[in-house]
Amino acid sequence: MADKLLLGIDVGTSSCKVTIFNLKGEVVAQESSDHKTYYPHDGWVEQDPMEWWDGICRSIKKIKSNGNINFNDIAGIGLDGQSWSAIPIDKNGNVLDRTPIWMDTRASKICDDLVQQIGKKEIFDISGNDLHPTYSLPKILWLKENKSDIFNKTVKFLQSNSFIGYKLTGVMSQDPSQAYGLYFYNMRTGKYDLDLLKKFKLSIDLFPEIMNCDQVIGVINSESSEETGLPIGIPVVAGGLDAACGALGAGVISSGQTQEQGGQSGGMSLCLNEDEYKSDPRLILSRHVIPNKLLLQGGTVGGAGVARWLLKNFCKEEQLESEKNDSNPFHEMDITAVKTKPGADGLIFLPYMSGERSPIWNAKAKGIYYGLDFSKTRGHLIRASYEGVAYSLEHNLKIAEESSANIQELYAMGGAANSVFWTQIKADVTGKRILVPSSDTATTLGAAILAGIAIGAYSSYEDAINKTVEIKKIYEPNPDNKATYKKGFEKYLQIYDNLKILMK
Repeated sequence: MADKLLLGIDVGTSSCKVTIFNLKGEVVAQESSDHKTYYPHDGWVEQDPMEWWDGICRSIKKIKSNGNINFNDIAGIGLDGQSWSAIPIDKNGNVLDRTPIWMDTRASKICDDLVQQIGKKEIFDISGNDLHPTYSLPKILWLKENKSDIFNKTVKFLQSNSFIGYKLTGVMSQDPSQAYGLYFYNMRTGKYDLDLLKKFKLSIDLFPEIMNCDQVIGVINSESSEETGLPIGIPVVAGGLDAACGALGAGVISSGQTQEQGGQSGGMSLCLNEDEYKSDPRLILSRHVIPNKLLLQGGTVGGAGVARWLLKNFCKEEQLESEKNDSNPFHEMDITAVKTKPGADGLIFLPYMSGERSPIWNAKAKGIYYGLDFSKTRGHLIRASYEGVAYSLEHNLKIAEESSANIQELYAMGGAANSVFWTQIKADVTGKRILVPSSDTATTLGAAILAGIAIGAYSSYEDAINKTVEIKKIYEPNPDNKATYKKGFEKYLQIYDNLKILMK
């Protein structure tokens, strides 16, 4: 089996990534395709699942057309995707509507109504999570209430990864790591709680069977083979949450290990054993993609998406420099920002660019620059933005530590982990040692490892990590910046506390 390959597919917020690995975890081919995000009304943030699928098909076909890979060597396919989708599928397998994504807050009133009807405590005790409009269940109830014609035609609601699994195999599934967004999934037992589901006034028929993340749900069928160019018969696993697959791909598989996420969104994921069950209404609790493990997570809106926003709107000079130097434009942004001192001369950024998730859970929170004056430059804006994202990470870590977590170091993943400048800021702000494996491919590698486990390519998850994950760089906190960032973090918290009344 040594010459076999594994395919990982990631449904991200800004793009879908397709990566083929050998069994050592080395990338042998990869492609990605961007997709649109729609903002039809205030608080609505939608994507079209068929645009995901079309992009994935194009990427796979492009890899095949290059002629460097024998697709008959692909032994298994793993999937991961963004959280909290609610994709309505009809009896013919058609997508009935665009899905609200994890930033969508239209269901706020639905959550208020559920608190009155059922109570927060019962929902929290079952799900391990506080009630929020960004999760899947409130969106489903919103659809029932506001688009009954679509709801009545729906036979199943799917998550992002389970939708791609369905398109590949014709089998509908629900994995444990994404199930927490449904709220009637019992985090302790790993099963649907039918009594709570009845209180939500929904039928169990609308939800697929729960299948383990490393469970084969089916194989590539003739229809998906024609659309993708993949050979018929390749096994496909259920896959799971992108943050959880990223944690796996970064080597976070043991209790106490913590992943730092630097994708479109930011945050952290602390691995726990089942018997270490910890829930906190300010954080997110999910199942890991690994059996018998949990993830206590902090999920923020501010991540690498902040850098993309800055590049698009304020960094034309850096774009021109990257074209001239044939370099990465984000690297050029680092060069600009590094000239500014730690603390950005008092400029503080709140990265609440589409409301904010944990730990403040304020759908109406807004991004803020505090401390602007005529002395501030574009370099100040970039550094302050990166520091603000680091402060949001620190905020979640402190909440986790209040829940008795003992976090010594972070395993960084996502595009932001490619930035030496930004990763050092995170180490300095948090005071944590940061280890960086193959940052760009951690998420798709995690998905591919799930497939490798399923087909017997690895004897265990420990075996898989030993063979595939290599730490490429280590960042130690710079003690000279400790006082500056402690003061900056305190001001960051104070700015939000003083302004949140205006954000209503």
